[in-house]
Amino acid sequence: MSEPLTTPGEGFHPHLHDAPDRSAAPLRSRVHHIRADALDGDTAQTGGMRRFAAVSGKTVGAEKLWMGQTHVAPATSSSDHHHGESETAIHVVSGHPEFVFLDDSGGEPEEVRLRTSPGDYIFVPPFVPHREENPDPTAEAVVVIARSTQEAIVVNLPRLYALGAPEA
Repeated sequence: MSEPLTTPGEGFHPHLHDAPDRSAAPLRSRVHHIRADALDGDTAQTGGMRRFAAVSGKTVGAEKLWMGQTHVAPATSSSDHHHGESETAIHVVSGHPEFVFLDDSGGEPEEVRLRTSPGDYIFVPPFVPHREENPDPTAEAVVVIARSTQEAIVVNLPRLYALGAPEA
């Protein structure tokens, strides 16, 4: 039998709830439960995608980590972008999103398309331009993202270019 869902002030630290005679505990002195319906949509966005923060500096006081969900609508492609200094790890929850980047390790830049399935993982190194696509005409793709910076850095680009190639 599973435990019932926690509500604010219950669970691991029941003494940390907000009370009229007591101020809330600092964000970094407690364990946080972020409900699926409480994700924060006020985050950096890329055309064609909707990002929702779960764990960030703003939501829980994180200093070195950002984690959330990204939803890519059916038959949609994100804008070309990179995530600055962030390392980005992606876990595919549903759908079959594709991750596209240019590889110039063979001399001439070549488009590489990574086709994924639920349960797969993707790693995007810092500053690597890429885009996400959802070729499915009817089903949304959903991924969970973890980044090595406290907020979601998104640098939208005018085009996709190979790492090391001049941006001209």
